[in-house]
Amino acid sequence: MDLAYFHLIDRITDLNIGEKTIAVEAQVPQQNTIFEGHFPGYPLMPGVLLIESMAQASGWLLIASMKFERMPFLAAVKEAKMRTFVTPGELLSIEASIVHEGSGYAITQANVRVGGKRRCNATITFGIAPFPNADMRGHMEAMARRIGFPQQMIAHD
Repeated sequence: MDLAYFHLIDRITDLNIGEKTIAVEAQVPQQNTIFEGHFPGYPLMPGVLLIESMAQASGWLLIASMKFERMPFLAAVKEAKMRTFVTPGELLSIEASIVHEGSGYAITQANVRVGGKRRCNATITFGIAPFPNADMRGHMEAMARRIGFPQQMIAHD
């Protein structure tokens, strides 16, 4: 996880397009300047970044389901619940599933777990749009390779 670049997903551990699910992992860094302010002497992963990590996992699932032809963008977060703290050094397991696709938007449900116990969850809505240009699509393909996206899903004409 690299907070400075918003790379909140380290690796895909499972991607099942038929079941419309994804599982990813992310290691919260032991040290990061974000913890200097959140909070001095009691570092905690900001809830907004936990929501972003669920959105990124969901986004990769949606990109896979659309075969890299379109991209999702965060439109709304509903029912987000932070159940307990996430601290530096913890390994996050993030799962997401698509609950609706169509009419230019998609809805996912996602959870963040640590050691099998749910720490937070949310229902997330995405708008769906074409990639704005080839550079953006290339950037996303490079990021997909970095996190272990199945190569056959990245390849295109």
